Amino acid sequence: MINISTRNRILIALVCVLGLLYAAPNFFAKDTFSNWPSWLPGQQINLGLDLQGGSHLLLEVDTNTVIAERLSGVEDSVRRLLRSAKIKYKGLGVRNLAVVFSTRDPSLTENVETKLAEEFKASTLDQFGSPTREVYVEAAGDGSFSLTLTEEAVSARIDSTVAQSIEIIRRRIDETGTREPTIQRQGKERILVQLPGVDDPERIKKLLGKTAKLNFHMVDEVNSQSASLRGSVPPGSMLVPSEDAGPSGQPENVLVRKRVQVGGDRLVDAQATFQDNQPVVSFRFDTVGGRKFANTTKGNVGKRLAIVLDKKVISAPRVNEPILGGSGIISGSFTVQEAQDLALLLRAGALPAPITILEERTVGPGLGQDSIDAGQIASIIGLIFVLIYMILSYGIFGVMANIALFFNIALILALLSALQATLTLPGIAGIVLTIGMAVDANVLVFERIREETANGRTPISSVDSGYRRAITTIIDANLTTLIAAVLLFAFGSGPIKGFAVTLSIGILTSMFTAIMVTRLLIVLWLRRVRPIKLPI
Repeated sequence: MINISTRNRILIALVCVLGLLYAAPNFFAKDTFSNWPSWLPGQQINLGLDLQGGSHLLLEVDTNTVIAERLSGVEDSVRRLLRSAKIKYKGLGVRNLAVVFSTRDPSLTENVETKLAEEFKASTLDQFGSPTREVYVEAAGDGSFSLTLTEEAVSARIDSTVAQSIEIIRRRIDETGTREPTIQRQGKERILVQLPGVDDPERIKKLLGKTAKLNFHMVDEVNSQSASLRGSVPPGSMLVPSEDAGPSGQPENVLVRKRVQVGGDRLVDAQATFQDNQPVVSFRFDTVGGRKFANTTKGNVGKRLAIVLDKKVISAPRVNEPILGGSGIISGSFTVQEAQDLALLLRAGALPAPITILEERTVGPGLGQDSIDAGQIASIIGLIFVLIYMILSYGIFGVMANIALFFNIALILALLSALQATLTLPGIAGIVLTIGMAVDANVLVFERIREETANGRTPISSVDSGYRRAITTIIDANLTTLIAAVLLFAFGSGPIKGFAVTLSIGILTSMFTAIMVTRLLIVLWLRRVRPIKLPI
């Protein structure tokens, strides 16, 4: 154990030097090294919400809207089925979370029930991937029917909606450049969002609160005048409010066809740009969307195409010529920031359901600075006591252990910086704990060396035997702690993960410094001094 090759000595020294270099940027002002190449050690540790401040949001997904949309889809399916089978019906609609209707001929009840059962047979998959029925059909003897979603189907659709919402929210936040956000499900229909260092929470709230559902509809110019005169909406059309003010200064409604010409789900890119010195949003469709958009504009030259975002007409330009390139421009009364945010929303995709902000908390950086100061004081006090104890207990060997402890702290900071891990208040607790644990391996080795010296062994033999016999205990003790830390990271969340990360890194670095660095220092000292008796 005391024979360390020249190559291993160089590797140990290289790791220690790199640790110092990667840890050093954390002691300079923020963004001091932001212009350095990425391969140079210029990154700093990311601070969590509890240390640098930021926004804490609790969101709720309106899953009732998704269930209502699915029931509306079931209603359309029933209508098509009955019409194709030429079965007369009445009262078809959605009432009390069920699709209800009655046949005009009660004698067809059994036939209709069979057709409905076949239509909605195995229309979804359960958690194990097996087909399961989504719609439960209940028939009465008088020819009335009630179709409801099964509990399994409702639960699966809610889970899917919340999971999809989390992914869309993550895309939107990532687009804003927020570093290390925490986005996780809380309960059945809620999402917790923590954004460290966010200096414009209102903008984030607007981005998260918008569904960003984009569709292209044709304006119903034929019936627009008569609808405004009679105050009624003709079948197949709908009135959609416009963001632009009319002659009266109030937002006017636009009569558009219900049929969606092209859906926003076909967008593959959207960017904020300028046209005629005005901020606009350019967009591009995928192959299928480009073909639909080309066919729409080709067949409607001279007519107006309404761009509807979240049930509002943001623009209704006239199609002057066919647009065959699969791309276009959305213009309106945008500011530069609004154009950038709209492009961001379109790139990230539409939320599957509306989201409501239930709770909002802004954590000021003052609280975080207090936590950092308290953590620093605790770390310094703990470090001082450990250093004093090691020197008083083991003399020159304790000094070597303290030098290794210094490199251990540098390696922890270096790894946190290089991995861009987020440091939270529990993470600081993990570092303080690591300071105490870091010398534990050295204590085991030094006590074993003491025993071997007391048994009359020579200094070199005592050191060699001490490391050989203590190494197994050191590995076992650290490995069991590392397993616990890994499990904390795997099954924990938020602060628990922060503690597990710093604890895991501390365990690995302490094993390296105790087994490699301290041993190298002792070997170099033995070869230089060649003591007759060990001062331990």
